[in-house]
Formats: sequence, structure tokens, C-alpha cells
Amino acid sequence: MTALEAYREEARRWLAANAPSDVSVREPHDVSIFHNLSHDAEKAVLDKLRDWQRAKFDAGYAAIAWPVELGGAGLTTEHADAFRAEEAARVDLTRHELFSVTLNLIAPTIRLFGSDALKDLLFPGMHSGEQLACQLFSEPGAGSDLAAVGTRGVREGDDWVLNGQKVWTSGAQFAQWGQAIVRTDPTAGKHAGLTTFLVPMDAPGVEVRQIKQMSGGTSFNEVFLTDVRIPDAYRMGEPGQGWTVTRTTLGFERANASNKAGVGGSFEQLLELAHRTGSLGHRDVRRRLAEVHLSERAAEVSLRREQRDRDSGLPPGASGSMRKLQWVARLGVVSELARDLLGTDLITDNGRPGTYGWTAHLLGAPGYRIAGGTDQIQRNIVAERHLGLPSDPKQVTASNGGHEEKKA
Repeated sequence: MTALEAYREEARRWLAANAPSDVSVREPHDVSIFHNLSHDAEKAVLDKLRDWQRAKFDAGYAAIAWPVELGGAGLTTEHADAFRAEEAARVDLTRHELFSVTLNLIAPTIRLFGSDALKDLLFPGMHSGEQLACQLFSEPGAGSDLAAVGTRGVREGDDWVLNGQKVWTSGAQFAQWGQAIVRTDPTAGKHAGLTTFLVPMDAPGVEVRQIKQMSGGTSFNEVFLTDVRIPDAYRMGEPGQGWTVTRTTLGFERANASNKAGVGGSFEQLLELAHRTGSLGHRDVRRRLAEVHLSERAAEVSLRREQRDRDSGLPPGASGSMRKLQWVARLGVVSELARDLLGTDLITDNGRPGTYGWTAHLLGAPGYRIAGGTDQIQRNIVAERHLGLPSDPKQVTASNGGHEEKKA
């Protein structure tokens, strides 16, 4: 038995003895893409995930491929992949974006750009689930054009004072920290005058207002920053380097956005629907099911490659944009096939499980054409960074003399 096989066997035994049986709050036929939970229900999900994250951390399974000095186990990405596979087979995890953002987006960005003092402050707390972080990026006047943010940061001695408004911030009501992109030099070019900070969400002047969705959920928030004073030690990167830092986080976001774990509308759920509707005898249905299955398997391989790069401390590339575009397309294929299989049962709440509930998938799938950067932005990234094509001429400005990248 190799060392990796022995590690996998050890992890398997630990999971058998410690894996919780009640982590998931999803019903078997829940195919929704976004949470539709009240504040208290969403907090209950986070509490369960925090307990599980802490258990993994205490056992050395929370940050397997991270360096020991940053709270990790100091092992290889192959060890991390082995544990993820065993965990996925034994734990029915409910996905929550705040955990994904903290562990897969902001933590690796801090690893690349954070000062030693900031790393000491936040690691290993992020790995243990004690410290969760949201993204303070989008604004009412700056959505995909993220470099156009208007939130201001003014330096006063060893502190910065922040004023502005952020919007569509997932999980802000539960987060301890927020990664904010702020304009600190209004005289500099559009991209050159930005700086990135970690903002304590309980700091004086931070106000979080929940946005109630038409579905009833309250995951999204507005965040108002009024004379919020933070020390310079909470800055990531140099002043004016905020666009580079933020682009790195967004690169991690593109890769993570196409991770289907915990998102409704899987191949298994679609196959079960085809069985239940007696449609498997149709050749076209089988072909479309096969397309979904193959697409999911290919995405898993690509995801593991990107996880290895992230665990190794490498910045993300353009592959995340390619995977996100493929995943958005797959969501559409799933929705269309479910619609064809169900017919009028899709729009009639007849009480039968696994029928009308598919409307949550159809209504949620288009949202991922925007989340993590629009499809148009992703195509520009692939064209320029992967194919080497010239920049979109509409995005070249005299002020910066180069590519005016939006939320990419």
C-alpha cells in the first residue's frame, strides 16, 4: 500500500466515525440552484457547516495542501484530492456561498497578497470556519464594470477611512470580514487608483441591509460604509494595486462558480425524473442525458486541476472562464430537458414531489449567466488570455491606454 493509499484509508475511517448525518437541509427532490431560506434557516445551515469545518480542522483535514505556517497540514494536492473524494462519498453537504467565498476565493487571495500580519490574523481562523468573509465588490453604479467603483478610501496616518455602498453581497449578514475594492486615488487612471482591503463587518459605520428576493430568501445584501476606519495593516497589496488583487479573486470565483457540489439539477436528479416520467425509451432523451453526464465528468477533471493550482498558491488563469461558460450552458440543457420531460406538470403545483419544484431550476439557471461575471466578460477573457486575440476596441480608453476589463 502506498503512502497516499494509506492516507485515503485513514481518512475513510475517520469519516466513517465522524461524518455528520444531518449536514444537508435539502429535500431529495430539491433541484433549486440558489438558496431560498429565511435568515434563521440560513444561519442554521452555516452553523452546521461551521461545526463540520471545525471537526475537519481539528483532525488536520481542513487545509490539507496548505503550508503548516498558514494553518494547513503541509501535504500534497493529491492528498487533498483523496480526502475530497472520500468526503463527497460520505457527507451530504449543503452548499453555502459564504463558505465557498471564504475558503476558495478570499483565503487564497490573502495567501498571495496579504501581509504577514494579515495572515497571522486570519489564518488558521478561516480554515477552521471561525472567520468567514464576503465580497464587497459590486455597487449600484458598477456591476460588471467593476473598475468603475465609487466607494472611496482616504488615508489618515496609519488608517484608511472608507465611504460608499456595495450591493448584491451574498452572506454579508453572517460574515466577519469583507474584501472590498475601493478607489483610493481619484486622480489616477480608472484601474490604477484602486486598492483592496479586508474590512471587519462589525466595524463602526458598517451597515448590512438584507434584500428580500421574490422567492422569499434573503441571501443578498446591501452594505453601507460610512466613515469606516480600518488600519493600513488590513490592506492587501500596495495602494493602487487593487485591480490586480481583485482580478485574482475573480479568477478564483470563475473557477469556483462552476463547482456543482450542492447545486440542484444534477445528472442523477435528471435521470430519476426521466425514469419517473417513463421517458428513457426515447432516443433523444437518452442522448441528452448522456451529454449532461459527460459534461459533468469533464468538469470534475478540470475542477481538480484548478484546485491543485490553487492549493499550490498559483494565481488562476483563463480556464475558469471556459469552465464557467460550459457550466452555464449545461444548466440550460438540464432546464430544457426537465421542461420537455414534465410538460404542463412543470407549471402546475399538483403536490407530487419532483415536478413543480423544477421551476426553481428554470428560474435560477439564468442567474449564473451574470454571477461571477457575465457570459460576455468570460468570452473576452478566453479570447484575450487564452487565444491571444486583441482587446475589444470598445474597451480601449485614452485614460489608461489599454484594456478596460470589467468584472473579469
